Amino acid sequence: MAETHVLFVEDDDVIREATQLALERSGFVVTARPDGLSGLDAFRADRPDIALLDVMVPGLDGVSLCRRIRDESTVPVIMLSARADSIDVVLGLEAGADDYVTKPFDGAVLVARIRAVLRRFGHAGGPAGEAGGPGEPDEHGVLSFGDLVIDTEGMEVRRGGAPVALTPTEMRLLLEFSAAPGTVLSRDKLLERVWDYGWGGDTRVVDVHVQRLRTKIGQDRIDTVRGFGYKLKA
Repeated sequence: MAETHVLFVEDDDVIREATQLALERSGFVVTARPDGLSGLDAFRADRPDIALLDVMVPGLDGVSLCRRIRDESTVPVIMLSARADSIDVVLGLEAGADDYVTKPFDGAVLVARIRAVLRRFGHAGGPAGEAGGPGEPDEHGVLSFGDLVIDTEGMEVRRGGAPVALTPTEMRLLLEFSAAPGTVLSRDKLLERVWDYGWGGDTRVVDVHVQRLRTKIGQDRIDTVRGFGYKLKA
């Protein structure tokens, strides 16, 4: 079984060294860097399986580094922040991060979050069926919602015939919606199914990802049902 390579960018020497040791004890191969620019160089040189980026690092801050990574790759990204302020969380998620963890964190919790992200990136399977039509894949696993076409086997999305580039997290989110068009899915249910948060989590992660998904597949494609959650228009 191939080892999982983690890029860890953190400017605090004590946190960087302690976290690197905890991750290595859990079986990960870790490349640790103290600033954003060296982190970007390491990302391009090593092509890690996942990136852990502290928000406040010198040279190139974590949010900007996340954007640079997202321009080049769909590799999963977890942001680390010493604050749980909305601005930190939202900026990181809008930059393309898949999740975030607030410092100080327990090493075991961080490892669990990393493994949860890797699990969902390793399996983005969608619904299956025989008949075609809204919410029902054809024999090739293709779903159609107006001009939105989702290939659940090839993991490709087209809108008006043009390809739509989705991150694996966005794809999983879309697959959850498309499996039950017209059905309201709560934020907690989406956290459980997409982010693997059986214990619950911050629903801001869902809200920002839904907004990112809307910008790609159409703002009017996903409805907000106030007080309940979201649903894909059938």
